[in-house]
Amino acid sequence: MALALIVIAFITIANLRGVRESATIFAVPTYLFIFGILTLIVTGLFRYFSGSLPAASASLSPSSLLPGGLSLFLLLRAFSSGCTALTGMEAISNGVPAFKEPEATNASITLVWMATILATLFAGISFLAYVLKITPVHGQTVLSQIAAKVFGRNLFYYYIQASTAMILFLAANTSYADFPRLASLLARDGFLPRILAIRGDRLVFSNGIIALGTMASLLVVLFHGETHRLIPLYAVGVFLSFTLSQSGMVRHWLKLRHRSWRSHALINLTGAVATGIATVIIAALKFTHGAWMVILLIPTFVSIFRAIHRHYEESAAELAPTGTTYRRLRPIIIIPIATLNKVTINAIEYAKSLTDNIRAVHISIDPEATARLKQEWEKWDFSLELLVIPSPYRAVILPLIRYIERVYTKAGPDEQVTVLIPEFVTKKWWHYFLHNQTGLWIRTLLLMRQERDIVVTVVPYHLKH
Repeated sequence: MALALIVIAFITIANLRGVRESATIFAVPTYLFIFGILTLIVTGLFRYFSGSLPAASASLSPSSLLPGGLSLFLLLRAFSSGCTALTGMEAISNGVPAFKEPEATNASITLVWMATILATLFAGISFLAYVLKITPVHGQTVLSQIAAKVFGRNLFYYYIQASTAMILFLAANTSYADFPRLASLLARDGFLPRILAIRGDRLVFSNGIIALGTMASLLVVLFHGETHRLIPLYAVGVFLSFTLSQSGMVRHWLKLRHRSWRSHALINLTGAVATGIATVIIAALKFTHGAWMVILLIPTFVSIFRAIHRHYEESAAELAPTGTTYRRLRPIIIIPIATLNKVTINAIEYAKSLTDNIRAVHISIDPEATARLKQEWEKWDFSLELLVIPSPYRAVILPLIRYIERVYTKAGPDEQVTVLIPEFVTKKWWHYFLHNQTGLWIRTLLLMRQERDIVVTVVPYHLKH
């Protein structure tokens, strides 16, 4: 789990540095892996056809593991499991805007190369696993067994192991290439917070990258890094997405009906059926292993997306300037006074520069302290009355809020209630936690009041030491 969190942090930081930098970092392990596996396949095929490959053990025949024979269910299950080898190629379709011009042509060329490399590696490994009669063994991968048979436990065997581990770690980068961009599209359409649509200084969607890294780390911690518990979450979501996107393309061709639309629609329909079958099988087989969570979460997320979209639409409609007349308002300024010091004096002088309609309010929880405040207030001669509100139960915020709301209720249609909060700013950030945050609570409670257009202003005073 610790290793997984370190890798997630590394990939997150690499992506935050920008597309070009992250592509350079991730390209080297990819080339090393492809070179290693192609060498393994070529060497294995040469040794097989030359007769120098070690003989396979007959006891490891896969047919011995199938006492009931090959049923349709078993074939479909193998198909759904094998489909996971194709995941990641969808990154090309989502990342077309990131390619150089002409984007569509370059993306198509890349997709063809990916498919060719994938088909070559997958077919070569499958053939060697078949002729060597390799079956899964606890604690050792199929690829490790093939490499041990072809090369023995030499330096190149460990090279393949290391490059495979690196490529598996960096396979997570597919999500970083896609999720921030996909989230930005949803955010632009108003189905996710708009902050996810903002590009950072490296021209990447920094907020989406950070959100993905955070969520991935939480999943690893919650599931203790156990892949067999995490794979159902991944597989159901991936193949359901494939099914929906292919079905959407079928609908797209049916709407456009341009030249050769029937062949395009047939290809996408075939893909939708194939991935739909995989989705149903994986969801059924892995339901109790964690797939139930995805089946429950997807409609929940859809509801959240729709709620976010509804909020943006309602906010835009309410904030539209049409049919609105504006008028100049006279401020009524309320200043909460706890003690008399440079902070409060600074706020009072600022209020005087705005209006003469000022209400200085003190919530009294200590009669002796209130008496001292009155004496100091008279000495300063602000030409301003200090209103003292007794609070026998030693509550400060609620009596103040009630007074502000009373003033707001009595205010005229051309008057605007403004609460001026004196606040000092500490020199070091951690000093902030050593002081009462009464002003913060007052601001929060006032802003949460529904249908109360009360202006809240902070008058800062920066401490020098």
